[in-house]
Amino acid sequence: MPQVQTNTAYILWFLCILGICGGQRFYSGKIASGLLYLVTFGLFGFGQLIDLLLIPGMVEKRNIYLRGLYARNLDLSNVQPAVTLNLGQLSQPQPQPLVEPPAVSPLHRLLRIAQEQGGTLSAAQVALYTGLEPEAVQSLLQEAQRYGYAEVCNDPQTGAVRYRFDV
Repeated sequence: MPQVQTNTAYILWFLCILGICGGQRFYSGKIASGLLYLVTFGLFGFGQLIDLLLIPGMVEKRNIYLRGLYARNLDLSNVQPAVTLNLGQLSQPQPQPLVEPPAVSPLHRLLRIAQEQGGTLSAAQVALYTGLEPEAVQSLLQEAQRYGYAEVCNDPQTGAVRYRFDV
C-alpha cells in the first residue's frame, strides 16, 4: 500500500528556495493549490511558510485517502471473520422483576365505579365498591366535588343524598 512520507514533503517544500513552490502540495494530492503555489511563488512566500505547519496534516489526510482507495480494491470474498466464544464466561440471564401496573388512585377508581353504575352513587355504595373507610369515602367524595367530577343531589323518590358523576 503506497504511503506519503512527511520527510519527503518537507524536502519538496525546500524546493521553494530554487523558486519551485508547491511541490509539497502536489505530493500530498492537492493539485489545484499546488498549481496556485507554483504560479504565485507559494502565495508570495506566505503560503509556503504556513505550509511548514500544515504539512503533517496534509500528509495524514493523503494517507487516509490512500488507505481508503486500497481497502476499496481489496478482494474480501474469501475472508472469513474469526469469532471466539468462551461459554464458561457467559452469564446466566437474570429473571426480570414483574412490572406492576401503575397504582390507580382512589379518585380514578371512584370514577370507574360511577361509570359502571350509571353515574349516580350514594356514599354507602362508594364505601361498598371501593372498600374505603367512611372518613376516606367522605374525603374522596368532597375531592370529586372540588374537581367538578360530581355534584350532590337528592333521590327524587326517597330524598336520599346521591352523588351524580359526570362520566
